[in-house]
Amino acid sequence: MKTPRVDALKAGAAGDWDGGWLRTARAVASPNFGPRPDGARIDLIVLHSISLPPGVYGGPEVEQLFTNQLDWSAHPYFGQIRGMEVSAHFFVRRTGELVQFVDAGARAWHAGASCWRGRTNCNDDSIGIELEGLEGESFEAPQYATLTQLCEQLRARFPIEHIAGHEHIAPGRKQDPGPGFEWSRLQRSLGWDHRYFPGCVGTTENASD
Repeated sequence: MKTPRVDALKAGAAGDWDGGWLRTARAVASPNFGPRPDGARIDLIVLHSISLPPGVYGGPEVEQLFTNQLDWSAHPYFGQIRGMEVSAHFFVRRTGELVQFVDAGARAWHAGASCWRGRTNCNDDSIGIELEGLEGESFEAPQYATLTQLCEQLRARFPIEHIAGHEHIAPGRKQDPGPGFEWSRLQRSLGWDHRYFPGCVGTTENASD
Protein backbone atom coordinates (compact mmCIF):
# COMPACT_ATOMS: atom_id res chain seq x y z
CA MET A 1 0.00 0.00 0.00
CA LYS A 2 1.38 3.38 -0.98
CA THR A 3 1.89 6.07 1.63
CA PRO A 4 0.31 9.56 1.34
CA ARG A 5 3.83 10.95 0.76
CA VAL A 6 4.35 8.75 -2.30
CA ASP A 7 0.86 9.54 -3.61
CA ALA A 8 1.57 13.25 -3.25
CA LEU A 9 4.86 12.91 -5.10
CA LYS A 10 3.19 11.07 -7.96
CA ALA A 11 0.40 13.61 -8.10
CA GLY A 12 2.92 16.43 -8.41
CA ALA A 13 5.24 14.66 -10.82
CA ALA A 14 3.73 16.09 -14.00
CA GLY A 15 4.19 19.63 -12.70
CA ASP A 16 7.86 19.01 -11.88
CA TRP A 17 8.70 18.11 -15.49
CA ASP A 18 8.62 19.69 -18.92
CA GLY A 19 8.70 16.56 -21.02
CA GLY A 20 11.88 14.81 -19.87
CA TRP A 21 13.41 17.98 -18.42
CA LEU A 22 13.14 18.74 -14.72
CA ARG A 23 11.95 22.29 -14.14
CA THR A 24 14.07 22.75 -11.00
CA ALA A 25 17.33 21.94 -12.82
CA ARG A 26 19.39 24.31 -14.93
CA ALA A 27 19.30 22.92 -18.46
CA VAL A 28 22.59 22.62 -20.39
CA ALA A 29 21.88 20.39 -23.39
CA SER A 30 24.50 17.78 -24.29
CA PRO A 31 24.83 16.27 -27.76
CA ASN A 32 25.99 12.99 -26.22
CA PHE A 33 22.83 10.92 -26.04
CA GLY A 34 20.63 8.66 -28.12
CA PRO A 35 17.34 6.77 -28.06
CA ARG A 36 16.69 4.02 -25.57
CA PRO A 37 15.93 0.55 -26.91
CA ASP A 38 12.29 -0.27 -27.53
CA GLY A 39 10.64 -1.46 -24.34
CA ALA A 40 13.38 -0.17 -22.05
CA ARG A 41 12.23 -0.02 -18.43
CA ILE A 42 13.87 2.94 -16.71
CA ASP A 43 14.22 1.41 -13.25
CA LEU A 44 17.85 2.13 -12.24
CA ILE A 45 19.59 5.24 -10.89
CA VAL A 46 23.38 5.20 -11.24
CA LEU A 47 25.47 7.52 -9.06
CA HIS A 48 28.88 8.76 -10.21
CA SER A 49 31.41 11.31 -9.00
CA ILE A 50 33.42 13.70 -11.14
CA SER A 51 35.67 16.73 -10.81
CA LEU A 52 37.81 18.42 -13.46
CA PRO A 53 40.69 18.67 -12.98
CA PRO A 54 40.50 15.93 -10.33
CA GLY A 55 39.88 17.48 -6.90
CA VAL A 56 39.08 20.94 -8.30
CA TYR A 57 35.52 22.12 -7.76
CA GLY A 58 33.26 24.91 -8.93
CA GLY A 59 34.62 25.49 -12.43
CA PRO A 60 32.99 25.10 -15.85
CA GLU A 61 35.03 22.09 -16.94
CA VAL A 62 32.49 19.34 -16.20
CA GLU A 63 29.81 21.16 -18.14
CA GLN A 64 32.31 21.74 -20.93
CA LEU A 65 33.18 18.03 -21.03
CA PHE A 66 29.54 16.96 -21.26
CA THR A 67 28.88 19.47 -24.05
CA ASN A 68 32.06 18.67 -26.05
CA GLN A 69 33.54 22.10 -25.38
CA LEU A 70 36.43 21.23 -23.05
CA ASP A 71 39.80 22.70 -24.04
CA TRP A 72 42.00 19.59 -23.97
CA SER A 73 45.14 21.74 -23.70
CA ALA A 74 43.96 23.68 -20.63
CA HIS A 75 45.33 21.16 -18.10
CA PRO A 76 47.75 18.22 -18.34
CA TYR A 77 45.11 15.79 -17.04
CA PHE A 78 42.78 16.57 -19.91
CA GLY A 79 45.14 14.81 -22.29
CA GLN A 80 44.13 11.52 -20.63
CA ILE A 81 40.47 12.03 -21.55
CA ARG A 82 40.99 13.80 -24.89
CA GLY A 83 38.22 13.09 -27.34
CA MET A 84 35.79 11.56 -24.86
CA GLU A 85 32.14 12.09 -25.71
CA VAL A 86 30.18 11.41 -22.54
CA SER A 87 27.21 12.73 -20.62
CA ALA A 88 25.07 12.12 -17.58
CA HIS A 89 21.46 13.10 -17.20
CA PHE A 90 22.16 15.20 -14.09
CA PHE A 91 25.08 16.86 -12.29
CA VAL A 92 24.89 17.91 -8.62
CA ARG A 93 27.44 20.56 -7.69
CA ARG A 94 29.00 20.90 -4.22
CA THR A 95 26.60 23.78 -3.54
CA GLY A 96 23.59 21.58 -4.29
CA GLU A 97 22.91 23.22 -7.65
CA LEU A 98 21.31 20.78 -10.09
CA VAL A 99 22.22 20.80 -13.79
CA GLN A 100 20.53 18.60 -16.41
CA PHE A 101 22.24 17.64 -19.66
CA VAL A 102 20.02 14.99 -21.24
CA ASP A 103 16.26 14.42 -21.41
CA ALA A 104 15.48 11.79 -18.78
CA GLY A 105 13.62 9.75 -21.36
CA ALA A 106 16.71 9.52 -23.57
CA ARG A 107 19.82 7.35 -23.26
CA ALA A 108 22.76 9.30 -21.80
CA TRP A 109 26.33 8.03 -22.19
CA HIS A 110 27.44 7.62 -18.59
CA ALA A 111 27.77 3.95 -17.64
CA GLY A 112 29.91 2.29 -20.33
CA ALA A 113 30.41 -1.46 -20.12
CA SER A 114 28.23 -2.43 -17.16
CA CYS A 115 25.88 -4.96 -15.61
CA TRP A 116 23.33 -4.76 -12.79
CA ARG A 117 20.30 -6.81 -11.72
CA GLY A 118 21.12 -9.36 -14.42
CA ARG A 119 21.12 -6.84 -17.27
CA THR A 120 24.05 -5.48 -19.24
CA ASN A 121 24.42 -2.09 -20.97
CA CYS A 122 23.04 -0.06 -18.07
CA ASN A 123 22.85 3.07 -20.22
CA ASP A 124 19.81 1.52 -21.86
CA ASP A 125 17.55 1.69 -18.82
CA SER A 126 19.15 3.94 -16.21
CA ILE A 127 19.35 7.56 -15.14
CA GLY A 128 22.91 8.79 -14.59
CA ILE A 129 23.63 11.31 -11.83
CA GLU A 130 27.10 12.83 -11.40
CA LEU A 131 28.05 14.26 -8.00
CA GLU A 132 30.79 16.88 -8.01
CA GLY A 133 33.47 15.19 -5.96
CA LEU A 134 36.51 12.95 -5.91
CA GLU A 135 36.15 9.22 -5.33
CA GLY A 136 37.14 8.38 -1.79
CA GLU A 137 36.40 11.85 -0.45
CA SER A 138 33.23 13.05 1.26
CA PHE A 139 30.31 14.92 -0.25
CA GLU A 140 28.48 18.00 0.99
CA ALA A 141 25.16 18.23 2.82
CA PRO A 142 23.54 20.33 0.04
CA GLN A 143 24.41 17.56 -2.42
CA TYR A 144 22.62 14.95 -0.33
CA ALA A 145 19.60 17.24 -0.04
CA THR A 146 19.44 17.82 -3.79
CA LEU A 147 20.08 14.16 -4.54
CA THR A 148 17.29 13.08 -2.20
CA GLN A 149 14.79 15.38 -3.88
CA LEU A 150 15.96 14.31 -7.34
CA CYS A 151 15.61 10.61 -6.54
CA GLU A 152 12.09 11.21 -5.26
CA GLN A 153 11.16 13.12 -8.40
CA LEU A 154 12.61 10.39 -10.59
CA ARG A 155 10.77 7.64 -8.75
CA ALA A 156 7.53 9.61 -9.04
CA ARG A 157 7.96 9.66 -12.83
CA PHE A 158 9.72 6.36 -13.62
CA PRO A 159 9.43 2.81 -12.19
CA ILE A 160 12.67 3.16 -10.20
CA GLU A 161 13.53 -0.02 -8.30
CA HIS A 162 17.33 0.17 -7.93
CA ILE A 163 20.08 2.65 -7.04
CA ALA A 164 23.74 1.72 -7.53
CA GLY A 165 27.11 3.37 -7.89
CA HIS A 166 29.28 3.24 -10.99
CA GLU A 167 31.58 1.07 -8.87
CA HIS A 168 28.81 -1.50 -8.48
CA ILE A 169 27.75 -1.76 -12.12
CA ALA A 170 31.35 -1.75 -13.42
CA PRO A 171 33.42 -3.33 -10.61
CA GLY A 172 37.15 -3.29 -11.14
CA ARG A 173 36.82 -0.72 -13.91
CA LYS A 174 35.24 2.14 -11.94
CA GLN A 175 35.50 3.21 -8.29
CA ASP A 176 33.06 6.10 -8.04
CA PRO A 177 31.39 7.54 -6.11
CA GLY A 178 33.67 5.65 -3.71
CA PRO A 179 33.87 5.07 0.05
CA GLY A 180 33.29 8.74 0.83
CA PHE A 181 29.68 8.48 -0.31
CA GLU A 182 27.30 7.68 2.55
CA TRP A 183 24.78 5.21 1.14
CA SER A 184 23.08 4.77 4.51
CA ARG A 185 22.61 8.53 4.77
CA LEU A 186 20.85 8.60 1.40
CA GLN A 187 18.67 5.66 2.37
CA ARG A 188 17.64 7.28 5.64
CA SER A 189 16.88 10.53 3.85
CA LEU A 190 14.73 8.80 1.23
CA GLY A 191 13.17 6.25 3.57
CA TRP A 192 13.25 3.63 0.81
CA ASP A 193 13.56 -0.08 1.53
CA HIS A 194 17.13 -1.41 1.60
CA ARG A 195 16.36 -3.59 -1.42
CA TYR A 196 16.63 -0.51 -3.63
CA PHE A 197 20.30 -0.17 -2.69
CA PRO A 198 23.59 -2.07 -3.10
CA GLY A 199 24.46 -4.67 -0.47
CA CYS A 200 26.45 -2.09 1.51
CA VAL A 201 23.17 -0.73 2.88
CA GLY A 202 21.42 -2.61 5.68
CA THR A 203 17.75 -2.91 6.53
CA THR A 204 15.61 0.00 7.66
CA GLU A 205 12.35 0.44 9.52
CA ASN A 206 11.46 3.47 7.39
CA ALA A 207 10.49 1.82 4.10
CA SER A 208 8.00 3.99 2.21
CA ASP A 209 6.22 1.16 0.40
